[in-house]
Amino acid sequence: MSTERVTGLVLAAGGSRRLGQAKQLLPYRGRALLDHALDTARACRFGQLICAVGDELPGVNFSGVEVVHNPRRGEGCSSSIAVALDAVDARSEVLVLLLGDQPGVRAQSVAALLAGRGGARFAVCRYDDGRGHPFAFGREAFGDLAAMHGDKAVWKLLERYADEVAEVPIAGPVPIDVDTWADYEALTG
Repeated sequence: MSTERVTGLVLAAGGSRRLGQAKQLLPYRGRALLDHALDTARACRFGQLICAVGDELPGVNFSGVEVVHNPRRGEGCSSSIAVALDAVDARSEVLVLLLGDQPGVRAQSVAALLAGRGGARFAVCRYDDGRGHPFAFGREAFGDLAAMHGDKAVWKLLERYADEVAEVPIAGPVPIDVDTWADYEALTG
């Protein structure tokens, strides 16, 4: 793991419009989907771990996690990132962005991302079939993150600064991100 102070941010404030119910609470291997993402984040031993939520998520284990509530969750992931940035420790040099509905991400992938970042302003995982989360952002990118608007703003930010993005190879396919029932069935099938 990097010697830099790292904050992990798990995004779990989505309204699950396409799914019709709180996807963070869907059962997966005997627990809530979000529990698996938080377990991975805890295994990364970040200097700080934050989870952005929109609603109460009963039964989820938030031990060791700073929970921030996003009252503007309908404005997309960028609003959760903005709310969380206010809680990021001033000593943190890197922010790692993880998705609460992507339980297939491994702590080893996060470690590889941080090791392969090489001080780049932006770093992404390059899986066998394309780019995917988790992402890492150096402190010099925090202002750009705070200024984003909308749901796919992080991807647009990475496109805008394409020549500053380090791609870190991670073996295997992009882990399934559960947005629809088909995604959930693919994950559990």
